[in-house]
Amino acid sequence: MSCVFCDLPIDRLIDETELSRVFRDAFPVTDLHTLIIPKRHVADYFDLKEVEYIDIQTLLLKHKELIEIQDKAVTGFNIGVNVGASAGQTVFHVHTHLIPRRTGDVDSPRGGVRGVIPSKQTY
Repeated sequence: MSCVFCDLPIDRLIDETELSRVFRDAFPVTDLHTLIIPKRHVADYFDLKEVEYIDIQTLLLKHKELIEIQDKAVTGFNIGVNVGASAGQTVFHVHTHLIPRRTGDVDSPRGGVRGVIPSKQTY
């Protein structure tokens, strides 16, 4: 069975380690929306090995800093992982979203990731 992330063309990569790859999202929520994936094909975030969690976290921190250097307008981030179809996962290879946010990019960012269920975003 083919996996779009396992079969990702090498020219899409912006960084990689022994365990993980980093590339820009093909359907970005915002400019510089970045994905970090384990090289090992695994569908469920909760099935990652501890060393993979650590590697992904290290890359999140590194690329947060690189994005802030590249775009001074970035004032925040959303970090997210969808686990399972009911949570919106459409590619069944773990991928962590690093989504840069800018002041004023939406009318009201209040609630952030709570917006996955629109009626729960505002409280």
